[in-house]
Amino acid sequence: MVLVAFLCSQIPVVQASQSDVIVTVDSSSLRFSPSEVTVQEGQAVRFVWSGQALNHNAVADDGLFDSGEPQRDVDYRFVFEQGTAGEHTFVCEPHESVGMVGLVIVEPAPVIEIEEVEESQDTPSVSFLASLILVSLAAFFRSSSEE
Repeated sequence: MVLVAFLCSQIPVVQASQSDVIVTVDSSSLRFSPSEVTVQEGQAVRFVWSGQALNHNAVADDGLFDSGEPQRDVDYRFVFEQGTAGEHTFVCEPHESVGMVGLVIVEPAPVIEIEEVEESQDTPSVSFLASLILVSLAAFFRSSSEE
């Protein structure tokens, strides 16, 4: 039982997301399909193909990602983290000379601005008002106890 658990833990698992962009292989024309995709920082591209007659891979020219050695069956996922915005050309190494190239355009993640709320200088704080009421009550009870 422990051996089975150990062996299963050694198998890589690709965690997919609904927002992943999928790139496959069009083996009839030796092209990536689609050959150009656009994602935002934080989003992933999955390179997926199986049962191909020829081995393929996807390697970024700038070294950002690499699906590994060319294979007939590939399921490789790469997340474009913050700071990877720009254009990333990639190739299938065995078929680059016949034009099997692609492009991932990574747009910057949207910036979420948090608006600061300034306290008004005209309105006294609750603790100040509470202090005034407490002092007034103390003065009232002191004057009524002296009578």
